[in-house]
Amino acid sequence: MRESLSASSERVELRQSLRSQLLGLLETSQFEAAKSILSPAQPADIADVIESLPSHLQVVAFRLLSKNEAIQVYEHLESPYQEALLKDFKHPDVLEIFDQISPDDRARLLDELPAKVVRQLFQRLSPEERQATSLLLGYPPETAGRIMTPEYISLKEEWNVQQALERIRELATQIETIYVLYVTDDSRRLTGTLSLRDLVTAEPERLIREIMTAKAVAARTDTDQEETARIIQRYDFLAVPVVDVENRLVGIVTVDDVLDVLEEEATEDIYAAGGVQSQGDDYFSSNLMTVARKRVVWLFVLLITNTLTSGVIHSQEDVLAQVIALAAFIPLLIDAGGNVGAQSSTVVIRGLNTENIGPEQVFSIIRKEGLAGILLGVMLGAVVTVWAYLLQGDGLVAVTVGLSLFCISVLAALAGAGLPFLFKRMNLDPALMSAPFITTAVDVLGVAIYLGIARALLGVGEA
Repeated sequence: MRESLSASSERVELRQSLRSQLLGLLETSQFEAAKSILSPAQPADIADVIESLPSHLQVVAFRLLSKNEAIQVYEHLESPYQEALLKDFKHPDVLEIFDQISPDDRARLLDELPAKVVRQLFQRLSPEERQATSLLLGYPPETAGRIMTPEYISLKEEWNVQQALERIRELATQIETIYVLYVTDDSRRLTGTLSLRDLVTAEPERLIREIMTAKAVAARTDTDQEETARIIQRYDFLAVPVVDVENRLVGIVTVDDVLDVLEEEATEDIYAAGGVQSQGDDYFSSNLMTVARKRVVWLFVLLITNTLTSGVIHSQEDVLAQVIALAAFIPLLIDAGGNVGAQSSTVVIRGLNTENIGPEQVFSIIRKEGLAGILLGVMLGAVVTVWAYLLQGDGLVAVTVGLSLFCISVLAALAGAGLPFLFKRMNLDPALMSAPFITTAVDVLGVAIYLGIARALLGVGEA
C-alpha cells in the first residue's frame, strides 16, 4: 500500500513538473522545446497536463503532438476538453483525429455535443466510421451496445491456426485489443472464444474449433452497462463480447471502458446519496446556476420534512415548557439517530449495487441491522445517560434521554436497512431516495418518541 502511494505521488510530481515546464515554454513561444518534452510522456499524463493549462494554451499544446500521439491523448481527455478542442479547431488534421479515434469514444463524445455540432461532424466522417458510429448511437444509453466497440477480430471454426494468425497480422493495427479472439459461424453467431496465448502455442495445422472455448459468456446489446461491468469483473475478462438478439457478434466491451462505467456509476451514487442530482456531466465544471439547480431539489424536500419536526415540537410545547432541559438534547438525539440510519443505509445500498445481497435476503438483513441498532442503542444510550446526568444533575431527565436514544437508534437502523429495499422494489434509486426519507423518519418520529417518553417518565404536560 505504501509503495502504491509512493508511485502515485511520483506520478503527480511528474505531471506537475511537466506542466510547469510546458507552460513556461508555451508562454515564451518555444514550441520545438515544448514538443520535445511532450514526446517521452505517457498519453494519459499529457492529457492531464493539457487539461490543467489555461484554455488559450490547450489548443496550442495539442497541436504540437504528432497525429498518432494526438489520437491517443484525445481519447484520454475528459469530454468537456474534447468538446472544446473540436469547437476551437476548424483544421482538417483535427477532424482526421476525430475520424480515427475508436468508435465507442467517438459515440460517447457525440452524446454530449449539441445536435448542430453532431450533424456537422457526422458529415466529415468517412463512410466506414459514420456507419460504425451510427450503429452505437442506435442503442439505448447506458447499455452494452452503446459503450461497445465494433472493432474486433473474429475467426472461423474451420480455419487452422496459421490462417488465424495471418488474419490477426492483417487487422492487428486497426483493432483495440487482440488478446481475446472470437469465433463465429457463417451467420456471425458467436460460437466460442480463444486467447491469443492458446493460439500462438498451438500447432499451425490445428483447427480453431479444436482449441477454442465453446461456452462463451457474452452480454447482449441491451444489457445494462453496469451489469456488463460486473460480467468482466466476475470472469476476469479483458473484454466481453456483445451479441444481438440472434446471438450475432456485433462488438466487444473492453476493460478500460468498464473502468469508465464503474467510475460514472460510483459518482452518480455518491451524488445521489448526498442529495445532488447528476445527469452524468462534470459537476465541478458546471456553471453556478447549474450547481444550484442540482442541489436545491432535495434541499427543498428536506426543508419541507423538517417542518414536520417543528410541528411535533409545537404540539409538545407544554412538555418543554415544564422541563426546559429536555430541549437541549433534541439535536443530539436526532443527529445520533441520523448517523445510525446513514450507516445502515450505506451498507445496504452498497450491497444492492454490487449484487452481494438480493430480495431474498430482505428480512435477514433488516433483522441483522435491527439487532445492530439494539446493540448500538444500548451502548450509546448508556453513555448519553451518564453525560446527561453530569450536565443536568437530574436522574429522570438523564434516563429519558438515554432511553430515547436507544429507541431512536433501533428505529434508525430499521429505517436505514428497510427503505433501500422498498425503493428498489418500487424501481426507484435507493441511493437517491433513502437519505431524505431516513432523515424524515429519524427527525419526526425521533422527536415524537423523545417527548412521549418524557411525558410518561416525568409526568409533565398532564392536567
